[in-house]
Amino acid sequence: MNHSDRFHGVLLLDKPFGISSHDAILDVRRMTKQRSIGHCGTLDPLATGLLVLCLGRATKVSRFLTDRDKTYEAEIHLGLTSTTYDSEGVDPDATPHEIPSLSQVDVHSLLSEFQGTFLQKVPAYSSVHVNGTRLYKLARRGEVVETPEREVTISHIELLRYEEPFLRIRVECGKGTYIRTLAHVIGERIGCGGYLSGLKRLTTGNLCVDDALSLQQVAEHIDQGDFEDYLLPIGDVLDYAAITVTEEFSRIVVNGPPLQRRDIVSLTGEFSAGDDILLRNKTGAVLAIGTAGTHSDEFACEDKNHLFRYVRVLN
Repeated sequence: MNHSDRFHGVLLLDKPFGISSHDAILDVRRMTKQRSIGHCGTLDPLATGLLVLCLGRATKVSRFLTDRDKTYEAEIHLGLTSTTYDSEGVDPDATPHEIPSLSQVDVHSLLSEFQGTFLQKVPAYSSVHVNGTRLYKLARRGEVVETPEREVTISHIELLRYEEPFLRIRVECGKGTYIRTLAHVIGERIGCGGYLSGLKRLTTGNLCVDDALSLQQVAEHIDQGDFEDYLLPIGDVLDYAAITVTEEFSRIVVNGPPLQRRDIVSLTGEFSAGDDILLRNKTGAVLAIGTAGTHSDEFACEDKNHLFRYVRVLN
């Protein structure tokens, strides 16, 4: 973290169509005039929606947000295929394949097959490394390689609308799920091919695109001097149980001292051994993130050195 950073907190950005997540971060960095900005999961240039950015001290918690489940609205164009599984790789001269007649019941039944945990192939056009080279570079050189498989989880998938040739769905999924690959495989299962023609990220964990700012709004709030009001505190985005500690302990948390019963002021929420929890001071500021050594019901009765194991100290 750069100690000259002015802003500290989590920014919910509504990424527009046509720019990369990297370019969106560069725009925010230019407008805020600070270096310490990290993301919690990128979006492809052709995708829109929620891009969670961590500024200043909040960059220390970005990995805790990256692993959160995400919700998307996706549009699948049936009858055509794409080398990239999205609109960028569609052959403009290709003749569409005939789309089989599908009832709403047929579509619902098909989509239900993709709910659960399964192995999914990484797209050939992706930034994943194979033998030290990113897959998209190999694909652009015309090299054919076996792309790796990853275990992914789709906790919920539903039909929003089907108007041939467009199939619109909502997907709630875990980290690492490629919606492009899902669109491609759905097209294969139907028998006519398909590609991802539109994608919007709606949520990351408990964070929602409805609360996000556009790049233009970021610029306006910086000009107005109230941009900081739109940054979420770390404690608001990490919905973990929390331990409030004494003022004396708050001053030495940076050194990672063992937590004792005498250092605890109060507990908020319930947790079990191994759960992520927050250490807060009396004003509510998050001092550290760690894991609990015992159940919350037994926490205040224990007096051991393993009540709390530090994972990240925020200073």
